[in-house]
Amino acid sequence: MIQVFFSRQFLGFLIAGGFAACINFSSRFLYSLWFPFSTSVIIAYITGMITAFTLSRLFVFQQSTQQMHVSVFYFILVNLFALAQTWAVSMILAKSLFPAIHMHWHAEAIAHGIGICVPAFSSYIAHKKWTFQTKVSH
Repeated sequence: MIQVFFSRQFLGFLIAGGFAACINFSSRFLYSLWFPFSTSVIIAYITGMITAFTLSRLFVFQQSTQQMHVSVFYFILVNLFALAQTWAVSMILAKSLFPAIHMHWHAEAIAHGIGICVPAFSSYIAHKKWTFQTKVSH
């Protein structure tokens, strides 16, 4: 199982996901001009998710035989779980842990950045297995 993470595909996934995460992270600052932090994290996540799907489909899982509507369904499902992870980690860090340890310097930005990183491994496995699966014909 560990060898899955030492592949060209996983590296491509990290690069595409890293770019999408940058879009996610940076757009949260823009959304925070109009929405509370909690809502901004969710909207930013959706923005990053659209970026990630497009890049993953075009550059990472090019061999996928999954029909587009099925890929979109699984992508949303996997990312709802990842969103829950991102949101929970961001909230716990920004609203509980960081204040408890008197960390106030960019606490929300750091919390959100850490939250974005948490689901990378579980998302890759789920997208490889379900979202962009490749069916082998016999």
